[in-house]
Amino acid sequence: MAIPQPARKLDYYSPPPGGPRFGQLRLWTVTTWLIVINVAVFVIDRLTQGMMLELGAFSYSAAIRHLQLWRLITFQFLHGGLLHIFFNMLSLYYFGPVVETRLGSKRFLAFYLICGISGAGMFLILWRLNFVAADFQTQMIGASAGVFGVLVATVRFAPYMFVRLIFPPVVLRVSTVAWGFIAVAVAVIVIRGANAGGEAAHLGGAFVGWLLASNHRWLNVFDREKRGKRFWQPGDPAENFFRKE
Repeated sequence: MAIPQPARKLDYYSPPPGGPRFGQLRLWTVTTWLIVINVAVFVIDRLTQGMMLELGAFSYSAAIRHLQLWRLITFQFLHGGLLHIFFNMLSLYYFGPVVETRLGSKRFLAFYLICGISGAGMFLILWRLNFVAADFQTQMIGASAGVFGVLVATVRFAPYMFVRLIFPPVVLRVSTVAWGFIAVAVAVIVIRGANAGGEAAHLGGAFVGWLLASNHRWLNVFDREKRGKRFWQPGDPAENFFRKE
C-alpha cells in the first residue's frame, strides 16, 4: 500500500484555498461518502451473515442472464474481508482527493463507477476468451477496479507525485507503483493464477481510468454546469474529439 509524499513537481495541481491536498479529505466529499458507504455495507453484510453479498455480488448469471443490472454498481461496495476493504479504502483515501479535485465531484463519481463497471466488463471479456477460469456463477466483488482507475488517473494528473510503500518501505513515483500493479495483474492472468478474475477487473478499471482521465471532457454529460460546453460535433475537426480542457 502506498502513502503519498510531497511531490517534487506538480504540473497541474493547484487546489483552492482550504481545498483537499494529498492524503487529506474534506467532509463531505464524494471520496468521503464512497469510503463511508463501503464500510457501512461491509459491516451490514457481516451482521446479516452475507445478505448484502447475496443481493449485490456480480456474476454473469445474475447480472446479465437475469438482467439484475444493479449488480454492476453494487458489487463495487462489497468486500470479502478486512484486508480487502482496508487496502481499497486506504488507496481511495489517499488518491481519491487528487482525482476528485481535478474532475469535480459529479464527474469524479461518474468516473469511479464507470471504472468499476469496466472492471466487470473486462472480467467477462477475458473469461469468454478463456484467459480467466470461471463459470456463469462465479461472483466478483470489491472496489478494486474503481480504485485502479483512480490510481492511474493520479498518474495522469500528478505524474511527479511520490508515494511511500508500507511494504517494502521504499519511496517510488506513483507511476512506478501503478505500472507495478498492472504488471502483476498481467502476470497473474497469463499464468492463470488464483485471482486472475480479480486482476482482469483491475486491468479494466485501469484502462478505462486512463482513457477517461486523458479525455475527461467526456464526463461533462454528468455535470450540469459543464454540459453546455460543446467539445465536438459531427463535422468538427477530428482532432477536437480528443481536445483537452
